[in-house]
Amino acid sequence: MRNNDASLPAGKAPLLRWAVLGTSAGVVAGSLLAASVSALAGYFARQVVTPAKVRVEDLAILAVTRTADGLEVILPANSETTVPGTYSLFFDGGRGHARIGAITSFSPAEGTIARRVEHVHAGNLASAVRGWWSGVAFETPADLGFAAREVGIPVEGGTAPAWLVPGGAQASTWAVMVHGRGANRREGLRALPVAHQLGLTSLLVSYRNDGLAPDAVDGRYGLGSTEWRDVEAAIDYAVDHGARDIVLFGWSMGGAVCLQVAELTAHRTRLRALVLDGPVVNWMDVLAHQARINRIPELAGRFGQWMLSNRAGRWVTGLASPVDLKELNWVAKADRLLVPTLIIHSEDDDFVPMGPSAELAELNPAMVTFERFTQARHTREWNVDPEHWDRTVGAWLGAVLRAPHPGQAPAEA
Repeated sequence: MRNNDASLPAGKAPLLRWAVLGTSAGVVAGSLLAASVSALAGYFARQVVTPAKVRVEDLAILAVTRTADGLEVILPANSETTVPGTYSLFFDGGRGHARIGAITSFSPAEGTIARRVEHVHAGNLASAVRGWWSGVAFETPADLGFAAREVGIPVEGGTAPAWLVPGGAQASTWAVMVHGRGANRREGLRALPVAHQLGLTSLLVSYRNDGLAPDAVDGRYGLGSTEWRDVEAAIDYAVDHGARDIVLFGWSMGGAVCLQVAELTAHRTRLRALVLDGPVVNWMDVLAHQARINRIPELAGRFGQWMLSNRAGRWVTGLASPVDLKELNWVAKADRLLVPTLIIHSEDDDFVPMGPSAELAELNPAMVTFERFTQARHTREWNVDPEHWDRTVGAWLGAVLRAPHPGQAPAEA
């Protein structure tokens, strides 16, 4: 057999052989690393835009006891259950729902906390063993003393249910309330008292992929880039039923939805204000934060963002169209926000960092008012301090609605 190394200088053939082997090993290792990064990025990107069909019951319900003051529930002490305020405990796959109030005892040594059960909306809490913690607090408008009518809003693919709560002195101004990712219209119930105080008509909407409205064709979240159309349909409904002015309330991703509506709506002259709680102002910042706290390497996180925002990533994400993350970055386009906006955001929000909200207010102080909360986890500012939340929103929004509105649509004859 011919020696392929015979023409090489003496002593160089083994060195080259090892070099080739080393290069091959490096290529294999690099390929494995690239494949690993790609797989992790794809998983991350899919998780961001895929609605969860089943909610994980990740909180043990250790005991339910009866005291002289009523029911108490004993739970593991963690970063959520130890925060003061009023919350919800869902159980039995979401069929059970209890409103949980004040902390009655805390045992750091045992790692447990006891809290008062304010009301059991549904289900048998005494027999529940697992559930999940939520900031929702209420089940229906009736829990807050409000009569509501169930209405249907025509949207792509069918009809989206909504609660319509009649207004008072300013009934022609409608508060359209937009929940966040993974939530539903119950999220807006906490804002009903202040909207009622101001005399507004309230419309608590549902939108694609939230389990109530029709799913999107691709079954994926658009992070605000598609959902805004369902909120636009809700505004159409409001205008058709007597609304002259519109105020948008948005929580978390619902804030991103409201910001898109503010820029794209055909009803721009009717839009008086935005009230945003823990909003996603810059998805790129949120995704980078989520990658860090989930210990996803920075490269994989960036590649995941690329998959979301490029057509080539659709086969991984399942998106019908890519999400333009740059268009969802309101820090970069702060000057394009032309609607008076109140942002409420907690510095202890561990899901959507407060930074972009504060930065947007700094960049556009003429339009954006920023109210900083503490202690509250994501979109739970009301839960921690409802009086402060109501005062802040009531005073700010009342002043905005009393101010002249040059874009006011004329009243119809």
